[in-house]
Amino acid sequence: MKVTVLGAGAWGTALAAHLARRHDVVLWARDAGLVSAMRADRENRSYLPGCALPAGLRVEADLARALRDGAAADLAVVATPVAGLRGLLGTLSAQSLCPERFVWLCKGFEADTMLLPHQVVAQVLPGHRGNGALSGPSFAREVAQHLPAALTAASRDADCRAVTVRAFHHESIRIYTSDDITGVEVGGAVKNVLAIAAGIADGLGLGLNARAALLTRGLAEMSRLGVALGARADTFIGLTGVGDLILTATGDLSRNRRVGLQLAEGAPLDTILARLGHVAEGVLCARAVHALAREHGVDMPITAAVCRVLFDGADARGAVATLLGRDAKPER
Repeated sequence: MKVTVLGAGAWGTALAAHLARRHDVVLWARDAGLVSAMRADRENRSYLPGCALPAGLRVEADLARALRDGAAADLAVVATPVAGLRGLLGTLSAQSLCPERFVWLCKGFEADTMLLPHQVVAQVLPGHRGNGALSGPSFAREVAQHLPAALTAASRDADCRAVTVRAFHHESIRIYTSDDITGVEVGGAVKNVLAIAAGIADGLGLGLNARAALLTRGLAEMSRLGVALGARADTFIGLTGVGDLILTATGDLSRNRRVGLQLAEGAPLDTILARLGHVAEGVLCARAVHALAREHGVDMPITAAVCRVLFDGADARGAVATLLGRDAKPER
């Protein structure tokens, strides 16, 4: 197969390396300096240091050449953050470079519009059918190290699902499929907010009992919002729901979890984000998740508490006390 990966951050680079072990792959980066460095070093030292690029992986700074040389005849993979999705798709459309089939890797809601990625795609490329999301519990570094992972290819288009499986399902990665793209994307967005909450709880030393309770009730929040937005409830007990939640909320490689740990220490949000040096999607989409919950009448107290700590200056320990002080109620 011929595959073009658009975006050379950690996740785009890791998946491009995986794809290149079996397919003809071009990795595009907007930054020409990064491309030159990757060509010289055969490594992405800016985003994935220590992980060698396969010999056959080509790296390109020219968008048109990347798509034409990689001949997105088979599949393109959009590896930008949610904030960059609309702009890149607009560029592809304006330059008549839009691939017949593509999947995106980003997780979250667009901050200004509160739209999920597939809704952004529908706005920018109305009528395009061969697209979908690739999501699930996965850290880029582990994928780059050829450690096992399982992901879900979600699309309403059966051909797009099949091509995505053919591209990615080999060696250390196993691909499942779903047509519930709303559920898959809601899981990928909300788990980042809940991972911040888990980091706060762990940073405060609240213990494993508290973590288990938080993740279980957080999963209930995720499911309630997803169903309100049109998803199927059973999607949230799969890889892109509880699976991604467990990984992101407990794994030491999780940027969102690290945000929570530092919030528990009392560090200002601006300082935390500067230290990270990479996008923490949970911070970017927390407001959208909270606003959508209120709009649809969905009870999401953990999400609300995270937003108070992130944006209203609330004390982390006080936010936990507020959650614990809520009235008793049936579990659902």
